[in-house]
Amino acid sequence: MIYNFLNSYYTESVFGNLQNVALPPKHIEDYQKFIPETVSELKHLGEKLKGLRLCHVSATSMGGGVSEILHSMVPLQNDIGIQTTWYVLPGDEAFFMVTKNIHNFMQGKEGNLSDEEKQIYLSYNDELADQIAQIEADILIIHDPQPAASIEKLKKVPHRFKKILWRCHMDTSDPNRSVWDFLFPYLSAYDHVIFSLEEFSQHAFPKEKMSIITPGIDPLTEKNIPMNRTEALEYIKRVGIKVDDPYIVQVSRFDPWKDPLGLINVFRNVKEVFPKLQLVFIGQIASDDPEGEEVLRKMKEAIGEEKDIFIFTDFDVKGVNAFQQNAFVVFQKSIKEGFGLTVTEAMWKKKVVIGGNTGGIRLQIQDGVNGYLVNSIEEASATLSQLLSNPSPMQRISKSAYESVRTHHLMPHKIRDYFKLFESFHLHTS
Repeated sequence: MIYNFLNSYYTESVFGNLQNVALPPKHIEDYQKFIPETVSELKHLGEKLKGLRLCHVSATSMGGGVSEILHSMVPLQNDIGIQTTWYVLPGDEAFFMVTKNIHNFMQGKEGNLSDEEKQIYLSYNDELADQIAQIEADILIIHDPQPAASIEKLKKVPHRFKKILWRCHMDTSDPNRSVWDFLFPYLSAYDHVIFSLEEFSQHAFPKEKMSIITPGIDPLTEKNIPMNRTEALEYIKRVGIKVDDPYIVQVSRFDPWKDPLGLINVFRNVKEVFPKLQLVFIGQIASDDPEGEEVLRKMKEAIGEEKDIFIFTDFDVKGVNAFQQNAFVVFQKSIKEGFGLTVTEAMWKKKVVIGGNTGGIRLQIQDGVNGYLVNSIEEASATLSQLLSNPSPMQRISKSAYESVRTHHLMPHKIRDYFKLFESFHLHTS
């Protein structure tokens, strides 16, 4: 996904090369108008947990769903009374190349890590653990595989953290077994693990050590607040899109699991019948994703000189909002997907989403009720063609899409789920 977090910045950290992400404040009261019951419950839980110190550690502060979530979650947790910090890893090209491979392997890519790659990964985590161990917190949450192996040394630091959690944001429903087996001794050492879907866990953890918490969006970010239609259309026209003709959009990392080449084929199939159709890709190459440049190169090669396909790599959140809000249909044609926050964002904007029938997309979309699930290029082409021929079902589906997000997938829902988990730990913070 493309996110340009203009309001966040790194501060010099006393913890070596770890970077502390400082964020502007947010206020839970502002969410009362969407889900008042959930906000009330959350404030009550916050009172019970007051004084708890929480720290998140993730790979990067921008580019991708994890950073999107934490940019909202961290300041809201602080506002409710939980002392929350967020640190990101120092950049290292060789390490991030290895962890991108690990990410792909954990989502099912064939092959294996070389001995050299394993050594790079473990050495980096060993050094990282020395820095993390200086943080003072009651609960430490490690996000995704990049810093996961730091647990080995952290477990040897007595009484530094009362609970250390691992949060998986990937679709690990069918992982590469050799790489899963390599990581599993580290993952099983955590006090608790969190997945977005139960099937991602491989049923490899005791029930009392595992929770299922899905991600969610913040309805009060600039990307999710409704834009004035005239302003949005002007924004789109400025970059060459014909606003009187339909366009479809996919917002995502440049990642093979998002199947951008497959979507190009869908577009070509449908354009034979609907020649005015346009296709827009909006993406960003995250700092921990060295594979992105290669995927972007393959996309450009596949498009060639073809008109009406646009790739944008430098939009801010306002531009993402404008494109999602005014698309005929939003696509997320993923082959694997941990959750798919761009699906949630589009549904919140009352858009019809056509998504790959996989992982967290399947959790969000009920086919034909609040969106459409597709298993192939052919199914995606047929579904889009049908909607272009007969858009009458779209109003019903878009309303259902919005309501399903309002009921289940807003940020306060997710913070509540975390707080319920923290409460179950029975920690004494005084």
